[in-house]
Amino acid sequence: MFTQIRTSTANREVVSQLTRRLNLGKENTIARIAYTYSLSKNRKLDLTTIEDFGGKEYSKSVLFGDNFDIYIGLLCINYGLYKTDKDIPKLIKMHIDNGLELINNEIKDNVSIDGFDFLINKITFGLTLMTTDKK
Repeated sequence: MFTQIRTSTANREVVSQLTRRLNLGKENTIARIAYTYSLSKNRKLDLTTIEDFGGKEYSKSVLFGDNFDIYIGLLCINYGLYKTDKDIPKLIKMHIDNGLELINNEIKDNVSIDGFDFLINKITFGLTLMTTDKK
């Protein structure tokens, strides 16, 4: 399958800045959050728009830890792919890059937000959507 994932050159600094600003742990934590945040938007990214691979590099085990199957499963469900599809590494990279950009754009003008507030806001929003969808 794959052993390494690299962000774009532009997101090399973004992941470092978000890690310091949100204070949620190491850079791989921010990359995981970015990946799942991007997937939560239910947008299918176009492989023809993939950015360069000159940024931060993560091994599969550092990026996903013991939950590799869950993270891949989320992508496979979103795209209707099988877990061995050749495009999975590219899509992972693209969703990390997309998520980093989304988070960075969302918080750059909000100087008072920290990682805890950001996550609580997203969880509350998601739970609100789930509650209103059931009515």
